[in-house]
Amino acid sequence: RLHKLKEMFISKYGSAPKFYARAPGRVNLIGEHIDYCGYAVLPMAIEQDILIAAEPVQTQVVQLANTNSSYLDFSTSVNNIQINKTKPQWHNYFLCGLKGIQEHFGLNNPTGMNCLLDGTIPPSSGLSSSSALVCCAGLVTLRANGKTLSKVELAEICTKSERYVGTEGGGMDQSISLLAEEGTAKLIEFNPLRATDVTLPSGAAFVIANSCVEMNKAATSHFNIRVMEVRLATKLLSKSKGLDWEKMLRLHDVQTKLGVSLEEMLTIVEEVLHPEPYSTQEICKCLGISLEELHSQILSQNIQDVSTFKLYQRAKHVYSEAARVLEFQKICSKAPANALQLLGELMNQSHISCREMYECSCPELDRLVDICLQFGAIGSRLTGAGWGGCTVSMVPTDKLSTFLKNVKKAYYQTDGQRLAGENNSLFATKPGRGALVFVEA
Repeated sequence: RLHKLKEMFISKYGSAPKFYARAPGRVNLIGEHIDYCGYAVLPMAIEQDILIAAEPVQTQVVQLANTNSSYLDFSTSVNNIQINKTKPQWHNYFLCGLKGIQEHFGLNNPTGMNCLLDGTIPPSSGLSSSSALVCCAGLVTLRANGKTLSKVELAEICTKSERYVGTEGGGMDQSISLLAEEGTAKLIEFNPLRATDVTLPSGAAFVIANSCVEMNKAATSHFNIRVMEVRLATKLLSKSKGLDWEKMLRLHDVQTKLGVSLEEMLTIVEEVLHPEPYSTQEICKCLGISLEELHSQILSQNIQDVSTFKLYQRAKHVYSEAARVLEFQKICSKAPANALQLLGELMNQSHISCREMYECSCPELDRLVDICLQFGAIGSRLTGAGWGGCTVSMVPTDKLSTFLKNVKKAYYQTDGQRLAGENNSLFATKPGRGALVFVEA
């Protein structure tokens, strides 16, 4: 693959690449939609990745090309980076990484570059192809400009800079892409960012199955509405408990300020919030602010026209999911005899909560989870933002080959479109290593 990339680079730009950068995609084993609420998550890097061949050049131009011809070439001046939020095109994710590094170092005359990208992560599948691209671009820009950063610093910069595309993510994807190590999943905690090894139990494989429903989170309002719903829930819970609600931004802050357990937070949610959707008027009344203040001070630009919000369900999902992550880590470290059963149960509960409380599943994902459980998975759930994308299932190693055969038959071979992509759609994966830069031998 590297040799082919080098040849294509030479035929495209007329000279050889000076270095390469690689950043992997990820699968989140448990902990969905809680990173931007401040809670720890438990992902692992997968073997599929983004690979970029690069050459710094004297001109102040960045030229980007992709080995996949359906992604068009792009070039721009390095001094005038414009990122279009309305149409998330592939090159905008590269520009996020580039701009993040430029701004961090205050680079006035950044180096121009020729880059050729090759990706093996299925796009819009919830395996973080976009964040891997942002991280890879960050690494390329660092190297081309002779700068260095720790991986933790780079993860924090890439998390912030991906927001230029309009996605309000929480930092899991960038952190695991950069901090992953081969053979281990990671518990990733935020503020401050840190990653702890989690040894997965032997005797089971993790299988990724793509529902073949594409979901591009930057292009949908679903994701950004959820971010706002958990922020509004934070404000209402804080106000009811006499906290300084204007300063409170995340559900984790409420728990920290009150000094209570996740279980106690779930009880508070039951007491304070009602399951019926909240209108903007009711939210204003609870907080004692005007509609104008709600729109100008709390609601983000891209969801000004949303009129009702589900706060109870979203908060309930976040606090229960945060507890499942800690429980998952505990089971992995204690490794009891029935570890697989216990972990599978947590994965199943996570999917039900994503489906019913967070409403980020879709009929195809639910069907795929059912098929996986039917054919021997101990646990199965959607992974990534949802609304399409992939499931992850934990399958006993001795059942793996029949599992793959049966799922292929039940889900992919019943549909021509799915059949076409089935080779990249269903695969077992092990925890892979994180991003790196290398010069070809």
